[in-house]
Amino acid sequence: MDNPQPQNNASDWERRTLEKLVFSALQEQKASRRWGIFFKVLGFIYLTLVLAALVDWGTETSHQERHTALIELTGTIEHRGAANAEKMLEALQAAFKEKNVAGVIVRINSPGGSPVQAGIINDEMRRLRAANPKTPLYVVVEDICASGGYYVAVAADKIYVNKASIVGSIGVLMNGFGFTGTMDKLGVDRRLLTAGSNKGFLDPFSPPNADQNAFAQTMLDEIHKQFIDVVKTGRGERLKETPEMFSGLAWTGEQSVKLGLADDFGSVDSVARDVIKAEKVLDYTVKENIAERFAKRFGASAVDGFWKGVFESSASFNLR
Repeated sequence: MDNPQPQNNASDWERRTLEKLVFSALQEQKASRRWGIFFKVLGFIYLTLVLAALVDWGTETSHQERHTALIELTGTIEHRGAANAEKMLEALQAAFKEKNVAGVIVRINSPGGSPVQAGIINDEMRRLRAANPKTPLYVVVEDICASGGYYVAVAADKIYVNKASIVGSIGVLMNGFGFTGTMDKLGVDRRLLTAGSNKGFLDPFSPPNADQNAFAQTMLDEIHKQFIDVVKTGRGERLKETPEMFSGLAWTGEQSVKLGLADDFGSVDSVARDVIKAEKVLDYTVKENIAERFAKRFGASAVDGFWKGVFESSASFNLR
């Protein structure tokens, strides 16, 4: 008789091998699931930390004490920027509405920007001052308060500066580029069709037009006069007017005090402590939302600014 033992041994070996393979596959699946869960949890924690960093977690309890309200105006004043009228008005209104605010400080560090946005902020500051005469409104200048920034500043009760601050630049500009010479060298023809003889007003790809330039200068002069009137209204008899004051020049903080463009030297802390007499300072600035921050991080704003510059810069005015 033949011995069946070798066949049985082979069968056992195949079974054990198959069991090992199945067990190994199960172990790999478990490990894969563990790592998958680990990375998901890690991603969730990271997202939570990012959101926590972006969100303003200010508490209502901090507003129950007498304090100074701080509002930041930083960067170029423009409709789509961090420093715009909508955000400034929201912050100003919230600060004046709070009953425990002893005074409001607008800290400015801006080279200027849109005369429209600056004008809206100026108007609202003057309105809130008139409606809340017991709540003082001060401006504290850091590095620069020029042009549109100064347009905003003159609406305050007083302006405080650092000796080395840059203040003034009371003027208006309109800038752009002309590409006609480059187009001639490249053999490019500008084919502009308009309905209306001035619809291509100051088109950067067309030759200069004397009539359009004169019209633009008239608008610049008108906006400049509006700026001068706002400064004179805001500063009143404190202003020691000179022939250069409204020429677009800027001065140091020390010189600005002598000229009456500013009132005294001070910082946010010193004004809150020594002038308003409410040392505790709470920030009422309206922050950028999460979508705006991510858009800026990934360059959406830069792309938008590029196209805006290409199509609109030749017809925009700036207090800068």
